Amino acid sequence: MTEIVITEFMDEAAVAALKARYIVHHDPELFGKPDELARLVADIPALIVRNQTQVRGEVLAAAKNLKVVGRLGVGLDNIDMEACSARGIKVFPATGANSLSVVEYVIGTAMTLLRGAYFANAAMLAGEFPKTRLIGREIAGKRMGLVGFGAIARDAARHARALGMTVAAYDPYVPAGDAWNGIEKLELDALLSTSDVISIHLPLTPETRGLIGKAAFARMKPDAILINAARGGIMDEAALVAALKGGRLGGAALDVFEQEPLKADGAKIFAGTPNLILTPHIAGNTVESNGRVSGLVAERVMAALEGRA
Repeated sequence: MTEIVITEFMDEAAVAALKARYIVHHDPELFGKPDELARLVADIPALIVRNQTQVRGEVLAAAKNLKVVGRLGVGLDNIDMEACSARGIKVFPATGANSLSVVEYVIGTAMTLLRGAYFANAAMLAGEFPKTRLIGREIAGKRMGLVGFGAIARDAARHARALGMTVAAYDPYVPAGDAWNGIEKLELDALLSTSDVISIHLPLTPETRGLIGKAAFARMKPDAILINAARGGIMDEAALVAALKGGRLGGAALDVFEQEPLKADGAKIFAGTPNLILTPHIAGNTVESNGRVSGLVAERVMAALEGRA
């Protein structure tokens, strides 16, 4: 009888470690097969997911013997934490294991947008040589504004400072003290109006949904860069498009979206939008981070099943 079901992609070495001790069903596309998923989870003690599997409602109700959920990532908005807690189901995210990958995504897209050079490819393939039209900006000396100041944001702050940036952050839930390590603590309006690069690092909650909307964009510098690798629902996508098309924002990189996966109909809103980079929720996914995340979750799930956690 199956003991562990894995519904999305996971590092092969970690899957092999699980299979050496348990009967494992691994289907990277299982998240998109709700009927099969509900059947498979009926008697299992352990479930491992990423962000596309909704561990709630019918799926959670069907998993009558579930004892542990491993989350291959850090966000928990796809898991009904209240229901899991009520049933005594342990949930283990891979806290910290993909932080570096997200930070490198934030820094890398910020540099790309400030430099603007990614526009050159199409022009040069068309026979142009737009040297004088593509004079970008350096990241050194710019202010990084972090909306949220959890573990990943603090790593981003360290990397930004190493590149010569000044850093400020907004987070009403982090008290003043050692955690700030010299980072300027600002209210949201002040952060948005003074930052050159704004990076979102918040969980999606009723309080944060739609936080970065029309009013927020109006406060930003007209040449500011916005990066969202947190959760799509935090930002109003239509308001972002309007700001970019209206020349009221210097550029944006989105790795997360209100509706995921982003399909053709949903993507239409972004058509013809300048200075915009779209990626399919990959900020935390690299070869290296997948190994760390998968190994950590595999170990925590096995420890829970064996009474060691």
